[in-house]
Amino acid sequence: MPFYSIICNEEKYCGSSTTPHKGGSSQTGSYPTFFVFVVGELLLFSSVIVLLQVACSCPDKCRCHSPTNFVDCSRQGLAEIPSHLPPQTRMLHLEDNQIHRLPAFAFRSVPWLMTLNLSNNSLSNLAPAAFHGLQHLQVLTLTQNSLLSLESRLFHSLPQLRELDLSSNNISHLPTSLGKTWENLTILAVQQNQLQQLDRALLESMPNVRLLFLKDNLWNCNCHLLGLKLWLEKFIYKGGITDGIICGSPDIWKGKDLLRIPYELYQPCPLPAPHPVFSQAQWQGSAHGVVLRPENHNSGEQDLSECELKPKPRPANLRHAIATVIITGVVCGIVCLMMLAAAIYGCTYAAITATYHGGPLAQTNEPGKAEAKEQFDSSPA
Repeated sequence: MPFYSIICNEEKYCGSSTTPHKGGSSQTGSYPTFFVFVVGELLLFSSVIVLLQVACSCPDKCRCHSPTNFVDCSRQGLAEIPSHLPPQTRMLHLEDNQIHRLPAFAFRSVPWLMTLNLSNNSLSNLAPAAFHGLQHLQVLTLTQNSLLSLESRLFHSLPQLRELDLSSNNISHLPTSLGKTWENLTILAVQQNQLQQLDRALLESMPNVRLLFLKDNLWNCNCHLLGLKLWLEKFIYKGGITDGIICGSPDIWKGKDLLRIPYELYQPCPLPAPHPVFSQAQWQGSAHGVVLRPENHNSGEQDLSECELKPKPRPANLRHAIATVIITGVVCGIVCLMMLAAAIYGCTYAAITATYHGGPLAQTNEPGKAEAKEQFDSSPA
C-alpha cells in the first residue's frame, strides 16, 4: 500500500473537511500538501532508479557478470581504462588492448577490486599513484608490456598483494626495497626481462614468497651476484621453488646455472679505487695531522652501500668436505704403503748385500791365506 495512501486516510490531508463561506455555502478545500508529497515521492523514486542504473550499468565494449562481480573488457581495442565501472567489481580483465599509460587514481571507481589483469597491452608509463585506493587487490598481472623500470612508490597502496607477474617486459632494474608492501607476496615472476642484478635486500623484503621465476634475463654472474646466490640456496632449503638463474655473462659462466657454480670459485669484489685528488689531499692532511674527507654529494647512496650487510663467508658443502676427507685418506694410505714397501726393499737389499760380502768372500779369502802361509814356510830361512 503506497505511503501516500496511508497519509490520505486522515481527513486533514484528503480534503474531507469543508470551509464555510459567506452566505451559508460550503466549498471543498484545495489539496496542496497532498500534491507536494506525491511529487516529492515520485522524484525520490526516480532518483533511486537512476542511481541503481548507474551502479548496475556496464561500460560499452565490456561484459559484466553481476553474480560474481566480474567485468571482462579484454580484446576490445581500448586505449584507456573504461569509465563508469561497477563499483562492486571484484575481478577486472583488461588484457589484449592498447592501453599505453595508467594515470593516477586510474581505478578509483572500483575500490573493492581483488584481481586485475593488464597483460598484453602497451604499458610503458605507470604513474606512482596509478593503483592508489586498491586496498584489497591481491593479484596483479602486468606481463607482456613495455615497462622499463618500476618505482618503489608504485606498490605502496597495495597492502594485500599476493601475486605479481612482471614477466615479458623490458625491465632492466628493480627497486632496492619496496618496504612493507611485499610482506604478503607469495608469487613473483620477472622472467624474460633485461635484469642483470637483483638486490638481496629486495628479496629479503618478501618473507612469504614461495614461487620465484627468474629465467631468461641478462644475469651478470660476477661477484656482485654472490648475495643472490646465497639467498637462493637458503630459499630452496626452506622449501621455496625457483626456475634458477642462467648466467649471461661473463663468458666463463655464460649458460651456467648460478646455483651450480661452486661458492669457492667466487672472489671478493675489489674495493673501489680512491680518487687521486682525494688521495693527495689525504696525504697532505695526514702530514699536518689533519684527516680530510671528500665532499659527499651522494651521501645517502654511499651510506647505504657502506652500511649494507655483507654476506658472511659460507663454509664448503658438506658433501665436498666428506669427499675431500676420503680422497685425502686414500692418498695418505697409498703414500704410507709406498714408504713401507721402500723400507722393506731397503732392508732386504741391505741384508742380501751383507750376506754376500760376509759369506762367500770370507770363504774365498781363506784359501788365499793358506797358500800364502805355505809359501812363507817353504821359503829359505
